[in-house]
Amino acid sequence: MTELLAPAGSREAMVAAIQNGADAVYLGVDDFNARRGARNFSPDALHDVVAYCHLRGAKVYLTLNTLITDRELHALASTARVANEAGVDAILVQDWGVLDTLRRVVPDMPLHASTQMTVHTLTGVREAAKLGLSRVVLARELSRSDIAELCRESPIELEVFVHGALCMCYSGQCSMSAVIGQRSGNRGLCAQPCRLPYNGANPLSLKDNNLSDYIPELEQMGVACLKLEGRMKRPEYVAAVTGIYARLLREHRRPTEEERAALVSAFSRDGFTDGYYTGKTGAEMFGVRPANARWPEEWFAQLRAEYERENQRTIGVRLAAKIAAGQPMTLLAADDDGHMVSVNGAEPEPARTRSVTAEEAEQRLGKTGGTVFRVEECRVQVGDGLSVTAAALNALRREALSQLEAQRTAVPPRRTEPYTAPVQQENPFAPPCFTVSLMSASQLSDALVDQRPEMIYLPIEELSQIDLWRYLDRTRFCALLPRIYRTRDEGMLRGMLLEAPRRGVSAVGIGNIGHIALAADCEMEKRGDISLNVFNSAAIRTLRDAGLSTVAVSFELRREQVRDLQKYLPCEAVIYGRLPLMITENTIDAGEEGVLTDRRGERFPVLPVSGGRSEVENGKVLYLLDRGDWRDIGLSYARLRFTTETAEQCAEILQAHVNGTECPPAELTRGLFYRGVE
Repeated sequence: MTELLAPAGSREAMVAAIQNGADAVYLGVDDFNARRGARNFSPDALHDVVAYCHLRGAKVYLTLNTLITDRELHALASTARVANEAGVDAILVQDWGVLDTLRRVVPDMPLHASTQMTVHTLTGVREAAKLGLSRVVLARELSRSDIAELCRESPIELEVFVHGALCMCYSGQCSMSAVIGQRSGNRGLCAQPCRLPYNGANPLSLKDNNLSDYIPELEQMGVACLKLEGRMKRPEYVAAVTGIYARLLREHRRPTEEERAALVSAFSRDGFTDGYYTGKTGAEMFGVRPANARWPEEWFAQLRAEYERENQRTIGVRLAAKIAAGQPMTLLAADDDGHMVSVNGAEPEPARTRSVTAEEAEQRLGKTGGTVFRVEECRVQVGDGLSVTAAALNALRREALSQLEAQRTAVPPRRTEPYTAPVQQENPFAPPCFTVSLMSASQLSDALVDQRPEMIYLPIEELSQIDLWRYLDRTRFCALLPRIYRTRDEGMLRGMLLEAPRRGVSAVGIGNIGHIALAADCEMEKRGDISLNVFNSAAIRTLRDAGLSTVAVSFELRREQVRDLQKYLPCEAVIYGRLPLMITENTIDAGEEGVLTDRRGERFPVLPVSGGRSEVENGKVLYLLDRGDWRDIGLSYARLRFTTETAEQCAEILQAHVNGTECPPAELTRGLFYRGVE
């Protein structure tokens, strides 16, 4: 049975979702979730929320799916313990360090890979399973054929977003909000710069996703869970969308025209899109919320009045009672989920005037008003000449339902372990060696290599254009796998990886969970790239255990946070270059200049990357050479990231860094090195 998962940004939204047929809800606690702007829940409220949902046959998933600093890991572990004790059904994660912490602190808790982990291939799904995750929330950009292929081969459950807002960037790979305004999407505070105008239009604003027409198809594929977006939206919206999708799932059908219109009325950005699912990307996918759009207040008021009564979601029970002379009354109560209780009541008395009938007892036992239960079947055996008071029958029913409720809300036995902070590691004292990343082979030159960088990173497809052997006496090369690819590309990429050492490549860059499995059999050094979002010491330890030899730390960390990381592996940080803000499945229309210009005149270059995708770069170049305080924070490698520079500029800038001579760009930024993010 495919599960319907609804958003719960508040208690009212949770009630709205459950009362309208959700099989599960996902919610956040305090600031440890990707929607910190929602009302969210306190740890103390979790017990009541989980009990409310479990009583009504629904599950609760907790979203601890943001990047966490070292100082926050202890508090996060405490939250996880509370969730474990409350009976939360699973926790969603993005951060490698959070994954490691939860496996240690709540080892029996099911863990799901959030869409923020950017899992989009079979290697990624299999690696997630190897790491102990029981479900993966797939990237929203996958097509029906991609999803079907993963469902056929996946060893664990797969979850698919079917309705709601779409990010222009692959989830977990967007730093635009962070770099522009310190509000990190990876920390749950995205300011949605993609909804703003660029080049006088809205080339980054996608319409909302709507896959309601494909519910039967997704069920047939074997998708375990259909997810609705909307923790920042009104509870009435949650009620509306959940109710429609619940009916479609229950009846295994497509929506009627009336239901389609209702979904548009609930919320849309000038209509909906199914472009990623159908593989029809392009201009038709884009749209903005019309300025004159209004909430359907009359309809929403009706929905609110219905779910606030909290009587739409009831649990069917079957009752069987026996009333016999000389022994206590017994009542057996069972539900469809396998729970069963048997209780005893008062002993019936001999009838003085009129004997109780089975019909009368059934009528009395069937009165479950004020509870979540409804009686679907009631059978009563009554001996002759007996009298039973209404109060005695009521007490018998109340006790049975009370025990049944206790069974339904019982917390499963799970272990909790103490949190242990990462072990203190000594920072390297030597200044870091320089590494260089290039976007294309055309940026490589003898003048650059003559500066003897420790490593040159190049996309794996670009390396095939170069005679590397002429350079290997002065540097080494690392093949960067595409950040985004498809399962159908994995055979080709494996072939390129096996060939790479014979061509002089000594390392492979790991930038996605799928890369770990993809490069598992390659006899090359494995270096973690910046897209892994390494944000804490536990993440470094986890990636060390996964076989990596170095890691690049997140550029959303400030200087002191990088300094205080426990260096289980040699660490690398970007100290020069344009920072990557987005990687998109849709090709971005950036005009003839290939630049997005915002309302303030800031210009963001858009570069083509593997698979016909686009990567948005920051408008200003990160420059730290003149400050020098990146040299003493324990880094083993300092990376210069070249994007729009020519070969001559790349060589000159590297030489300036090697010699310590200043070369500030015309427009520079210190990035987040001193500011960090919220």
